[in-house]
Amino acid sequence: MKASRDIDQLLAIMAALRTPGSGCPWDLDQNFATIAPYTIEEAYEVADAIERGDMDDLQEELGDVLLQVVFHARMAEEAGEFAFEDVVEAITGKLIRRHPHVFGSARDLSPDEVKTLWDRIKAEEKIERRRRREERGLADEGRAGLLDGIARTLPALTRADKLQRKAAGVGFDWLEAREVVAKLREELDEIDAALGMADPSAVVEEVGDLIFAAVNLARHAGGDAEVALALTNAKFERRFAYIERQLASTGRTTKEASLDEMEDLWQEAKRDEKSASSD
Repeated sequence: MKASRDIDQLLAIMAALRTPGSGCPWDLDQNFATIAPYTIEEAYEVADAIERGDMDDLQEELGDVLLQVVFHARMAEEAGEFAFEDVVEAITGKLIRRHPHVFGSARDLSPDEVKTLWDRIKAEEKIERRRRREERGLADEGRAGLLDGIARTLPALTRADKLQRKAAGVGFDWLEAREVVAKLREELDEIDAALGMADPSAVVEEVGDLIFAAVNLARHAGGDAEVALALTNAKFERRFAYIERQLASTGRTTKEASLDEMEDLWQEAKRDEKSASSD
């Protein structure tokens, strides 16, 4: 077999990997649940390649994501559920259905009209999906409400933002950002109280409430909590790397430095960044 631009070649390779007796033992041992973490990981690696502006890596990571789609589709075909071609048909149908202003008769719509139309079509699709689930005996009361469709496997910050935006769409929301700030202070007080009770599980629960409120504040400020935390992570890595470099210049590691010394270097890195940004 040789590398090919033909999607059929990729499908054939996956079929060969999953063929009992002659296939790959590891691939044959997998199922939807064991492959799902890899699917999520590959999506993150695509995002990382984009963040770094590395087009070579992006090409490779997109291939890895495509492999995940082919892998899941192959397992579904083996189970008699659906095949890769059904996945392609479903997404092409969805794109055509959701863009009647491009592929249908709804022309010359404003961006707001397009969004309204999109939301209506999505609502209709949700009703149809629920009907099909009920036919298959998969009805779930937890999936019948406004928050239906927000994947439970999303990163927690992203899912919190989506939950809040859905609720805000029907008016269940703070009126302004300062109200959310007050909620943050309230949550901090509750964490303090939980710490006083020496109950670790209560503290963790209250921390969750604090983070949820922080996501709300980021949303009210017009930002995205996931992006905000990613920027803070990068800032932490940058400043900690500064500490390591400065210590290395004296022949030491972080294990050999005191907390006070590392804190001084942290503040030094912070001052240098502010100075550089003001230049």
